[in-house]
Amino acid sequence: MITVSLPHNAVAGRLCQHDGVEVDIEALRQRALAWLDDDPDPATRAELRAVLDGLPGTASELADRFAGPLTFGTAGLRGPVRAGPNGMNLAVVRGATAGLVAWLADQGADGPVVIGYDARHGSAAFAAEAARVVTGAGRRALLLPRPLPTPVLAYAVRALEAVAGVMVTASHNPPADNGYKVYLGARLGGDTGAGAQIVPPADRQIEAAIRAVGALRTVPLGPPPEVVDESIVESYLDGAVAVVDPDGPRDIRLAYTPLHGVGAATALAAFERAGFGMPVTVASQLEPDPDFPTVAFPNPEEPGAMDAVIAAAAESGADLAIANDPDADRCAVAVPDPRRGDPATPTGWRLLRGDEVGVLLADHLMRRGRTGRYTTTIVSSSLLRAMCADRGLPYGETLTGFKWIVRAGDDLTFGYEEALGYCVAPWHVRDKDGITAALTVAELAAELARDGQTLLDRLAELATRYGLYATDQASVRVADLSVISQAMARLRATSVSTLGGHPVTETRDLLPEADVVILRTEHSRVVVRPSGTEPKLKVYLEVVEPVTDSLPAAETAARAGLEALRADISTILGV
Repeated sequence: MITVSLPHNAVAGRLCQHDGVEVDIEALRQRALAWLDDDPDPATRAELRAVLDGLPGTASELADRFAGPLTFGTAGLRGPVRAGPNGMNLAVVRGATAGLVAWLADQGADGPVVIGYDARHGSAAFAAEAARVVTGAGRRALLLPRPLPTPVLAYAVRALEAVAGVMVTASHNPPADNGYKVYLGARLGGDTGAGAQIVPPADRQIEAAIRAVGALRTVPLGPPPEVVDESIVESYLDGAVAVVDPDGPRDIRLAYTPLHGVGAATALAAFERAGFGMPVTVASQLEPDPDFPTVAFPNPEEPGAMDAVIAAAAESGADLAIANDPDADRCAVAVPDPRRGDPATPTGWRLLRGDEVGVLLADHLMRRGRTGRYTTTIVSSSLLRAMCADRGLPYGETLTGFKWIVRAGDDLTFGYEEALGYCVAPWHVRDKDGITAALTVAELAAELARDGQTLLDRLAELATRYGLYATDQASVRVADLSVISQAMARLRATSVSTLGGHPVTETRDLLPEADVVILRTEHSRVVVRPSGTEPKLKVYLEVVEPVTDSLPAAETAARAGLEALRADISTILGV
């Protein structure tokens, strides 16, 4: 047993408060000592010793690190890089991978596991640790050749005929975080889930297998993995470029940023191969940097995250500004908007909402004659449903998350979620893919430019035809997760009769399938749910306004409607 320079009687019998709960410091100390004894990483052992040495002053921090193990959320684990079971570290990765390979064995599923990683703190080391657990279990571990986008890993699961895939990434989470996402191959995922993220009951079964691992020192570690050569990236790019029409127009000027993530090399190669030429880039954000120094939050949805690429686009006279999130599975788009000002200045640009990009891409594919099922989620715009009904195409609607979207049916041809995720080629990558989405939106913009139009013109055309579907989102970030559960309980206990001044026509509670409540009026909708990846309560608002007079008049009415919904639901939730 490792000893710590802290007298037993310094903490015995004392209590501390953590998230409103009293914690026995001595019991907590003993748990930490047991963890220290089994932690394979000298760095995190030293980190945890320092916290123990600070007791009782560090009791709250220690309680947070041991508040519970990270659990499988949206396809895997995600949390801050730090020592202890409630963090991402080598010990947690070793245990998670040991549970995963044990579960694969229980399923009788042979085959290799392919492992990818991004450039966040700890990613390369976590990937190497996962690989050695896989080889220690007698399986082949195939490690991608360098930090790469998540869509490349999703592609590689099928391309390399792997039984499963692991991607070490925290996507667009804060810099302190990392994560561990699990994908399944055809053997366990089936036709629609091959190369897709895990869904129940696999997540619960893997979670149970992780808890059954026991002492980490007993987990066998094998030799280093086989490193996949660059041909996997070339193969991914070949398929990505094939998504756009090789004979389509390419006369468009692009600006691009990977937001300090791993998307640049892959995205720029894709643009060049597809014939769009080299976009203007943001030099300060081009290389991977796990600290994300130029943005407050590495998520292109967040205010200010795209300021640099919009400034570069305005200065260079670009027609389109595109950003990928740090693992390049999401795509954000900004466009010049003359109503806002001079496009040669950043104030003359507008960031398109995820719903706007989603319906633009869907409409583009429909106009190209793409048949099959067009799918979105319960929190995304209802416009896609109207477009499919009008054009006689199958429509799918799922719970939030691409793990559900890609399982909408064998006939899936396009899927999107409002959080900037798009799948324009499910036969290539059965997950959201920010690279192919960027290529497709560039193709659409080039086609419109050839005809003297813009993406905003096409959005106006869709609004005139179907009505203006205006969406917005409100997020409440919390330090105490009980705030979220209390707000959801308050909503469920309230009989909501009106929203935005209109009678509520439908109330749907999706429990126990999902922690989601949906409220509808004749021309509006509110969806409330906790985030699956962050400590947030999310509220999704939608108002549908007919364009009977003018589009600006409909926009004004829609903005007022959204604000009325926002005010009412905020009062109901009490947050």
